[in-house]
Amino acid sequence: MTTLVDRLQAHHPTLIVLEATGGLERMVASALATAGLPVVVVNPRQVRDFARATGPLATTDAVEARALAPCADVIRPTPRPLPDAQTQELRALLGRRQQRVVMRTAEQHRLAGTCGRLQTDMEAPITWLNERLARLDDALETLLRARPLWRENDDLLQSAPGSGPVCAQTWLLELPELGPLTRQQIAPFVGVAPLHGASGTLRGRRTMWGGRAHVRTVFDMGTLVATRHNPRITAFDERLLAAGKGKKVALTACMHTLLTIRNAMLKHRTPWQAQEVQG
Repeated sequence: MTTLVDRLQAHHPTLIVLEATGGLERMVASALATAGLPVVVVNPRQVRDFARATGPLATTDAVEARALAPCADVIRPTPRPLPDAQTQELRALLGRRQQRVVMRTAEQHRLAGTCGRLQTDMEAPITWLNERLARLDDALETLLRARPLWRENDDLLQSAPGSGPVCAQTWLLELPELGPLTRQQIAPFVGVAPLHGASGTLRGRRTMWGGRAHVRTVFDMGTLVATRHNPRITAFDERLLAAGKGKKVALTACMHTLLTIRNAMLKHRTPWQAQEVQG
């Protein structure tokens, strides 16, 4: 790693572009940023689409590697500051929590269709996973509440009925753009920005997709809870359903509304009680 950094420093690069590879790029990006080199991690989908647009249809490491430099030259991604050590630790804890939840869910699904002796065998890892999840939750809560600003933001987000600590932690750690950006700018990060399906004579429905997968998953479940336990969102959801909107359409509209409100809560430093739901 040191030899790589020294070579890059000797060439004085204007920008170093890496492709996100499930977390394997973090160590390299951290070492480059610590050395003061301009580095940015781009979405692999952008690189793959750019490579296909220039001719190669195959998806291989070599094809995508050759496309990185010309792709970056065209889209000009903006380097972002590297998160500090505590933020990286918190994100690692949250990521590990996600893995534990997936493991527990898998075991619970297996347990549901099992009887007899295997039940005890499957209940044991579920109990162990519950204990580990409790420890991770305690560690996340302790570290997150240690910083005054994070503690204040956590309190603001949890002031909304139906919003728990896991949802708030996900917002704070995986969506740091929440607050500084406008509601139009923040929507694509979560995948709730309507995308038009119109070209020539083709007229399709607007769809919503993309964004940060785990943030959207947590937000989806959090919104479902809010439609049952948050009076304002419940009323908004019922009004949409009464107007003939489908359940999925109504839920997505509630997601967009909640995102707008949460963004305003952090931007203006106001708790939920001072917010109004706009239809």
